Amino acid sequence: MPEEPSGRGQKRTNVRLPYAGLLRISFRALQTAAPPLAARLAEILFRTPPRHPANGGEREALASGRRGTIHDGHVTVATWSWGEGPRVLLVHGWGSRGVRLASFAPPLIEAGYSVTTFDAPGHGASPGRLSSLPQFIAALEAVAGEAGPVVAIVAHSMGCSAAAIAMRRGLAVGHAVFLAPAANPGDYSRRFAEYFGIGDAVREAMQRNLERRFGFRWNDFDVPRAASSMTTPLLAFHDREDSDVPWSDGGAVVRAWPGAELVTTRGLGHRRIVHDPEVIARAVAFLRQGERAARASGGG
Repeated sequence: MPEEPSGRGQKRTNVRLPYAGLLRISFRALQTAAPPLAARLAEILFRTPPRHPANGGEREALASGRRGTIHDGHVTVATWSWGEGPRVLLVHGWGSRGVRLASFAPPLIEAGYSVTTFDAPGHGASPGRLSSLPQFIAALEAVAGEAGPVVAIVAHSMGCSAAAIAMRRGLAVGHAVFLAPAANPGDYSRRFAEYFGIGDAVREAMQRNLERRFGFRWNDFDVPRAASSMTTPLLAFHDREDSDVPWSDGGAVVRAWPGAELVTTRGLGHRRIVHDPEVIARAVAFLRQGERAARASGGG
């Protein structure tokens, strides 16, 4: 149930991979004997998202959509679309897939929208095994460019970060709904390093390698800093008991985003929030109200 925000959330490390103990032992040895190799191993591990097969309901939802593939020279991603009308993009988070947000599709279609989602590079049905936030952003921009004007984005977790940075870079979006947004995905590198026992020198070398590879600075992904110049209306939802991305992250994003609203929930955690009927109904009502206001003012 939605409630008013209060208090602060706590960050927790949420990295769980097979052979984690063996990897910790490997890092202890490598960062002393061969720091560059340790940094390279850390980079590969950091960029490897977990993969989960679609369940029965998700497979059914995918089968009902129009399947597509987008190649833009930088990324190749699988897409699915439903309905006709103004376009809403659904953007999943790290280690997830586009169909995770499929619960939003029927209410949005019933409200007169069309819906498009995609699997980010290295996720779901899209090719590759490695991924990164820069690749998420590139994929989002490619899908938005192919889909045409985007009236709204509904994003989850790191997908919110990708959406915010894409909007800062010029992606035109009428309204945005964020579910469990991460304030600064760069913080994850520190939790990742702590979990695997990676020292600061190797972590910093990994970060420099990634900056060179993708041409960014870690501060580029500070969502509250990007949010301060936003004009897109934002409604955010974050669960008080989210153990993956702390509630305080959602609060930081909303405080920095002019005119944004935060709805706090309890008992939904990080994943069930994307399927909650009350969350979905309130999000769709927010988008419909925004579209009506835009038409009334002559903007749509």
